[in-house]
Amino acid sequence: MTTLAAGSPAYAASSEVYVVHGIPATPVDVYVDGKITLQGFQPGQVAGPLTLPEGTYDIDITKPGEPVSSAILSAQDAAVPGGTNISIVAHLDTDDKPKITPFVNDVSAVPAGKARLVVRHTAAAPAVDVRASGTPVISGLTNPNEAELEVDAGTIDADVVLAGTSTVAIPATELNLAEGSVTVVYAIGSAQAKTLAVVAQVLTGSYTAPEGVDAGDAGLAADRPALGWALAASLGSLLLILGVMKLRAARR
Repeated sequence: MTTLAAGSPAYAASSEVYVVHGIPATPVDVYVDGKITLQGFQPGQVAGPLTLPEGTYDIDITKPGEPVSSAILSAQDAAVPGGTNISIVAHLDTDDKPKITPFVNDVSAVPAGKARLVVRHTAAAPAVDVRASGTPVISGLTNPNEAELEVDAGTIDADVVLAGTSTVAIPATELNLAEGSVTVVYAIGSAQAKTLAVVAQVLTGSYTAPEGVDAGDAGLAADRPALGWALAASLGSLLLILGVMKLRAARR
């Protein structure tokens, strides 16, 4: 069972932080400043939001039940800026090696009648296209990038194919996209090891604009890459995280 807990001073500017586990067959415990924060964290799970005040933190990852002194990965003085919504993803890169990628989440208002869908490529796999009910809506997405769409609220079947082909990499998944919601779908796992899968994350903090506000063109809006306007707006925060998330392997 995954548990999530952390204390924070009431006076500090805080951020909402999610942790996404996208590394197959690797359950872990996560410590923040020496205190266990995620216990029995399983591949494919999403934990959070964890409220962390602005500041720097020591993050240690261990095998389940083992102490910080036996950490298998550590990040010392990891910076968390205030006032942001962040997902930190442990996943595989294109060479099947573990890495951590932080994403700044766009939880701004969603137009009336719409839902926001974000797709993040965090799998050890080549470029992919994403289809909604058989129609390509995102093309050439590569690890570790993302694309964002605003779609009509409702249920869609989304699958993942190799870029420019009809070869299915991840079979169709039914997504229920409620009006005003923000849903993030991660492609995780390894193509070589045949462990590709999807993980869905529903974010908190967004809301639907009042009726009568122009919702734009019907159907799917244009996709955008990881450094789209929402991410670019928080680029300084993201760079702070990237600058300190230099993991060092701790051999037992």
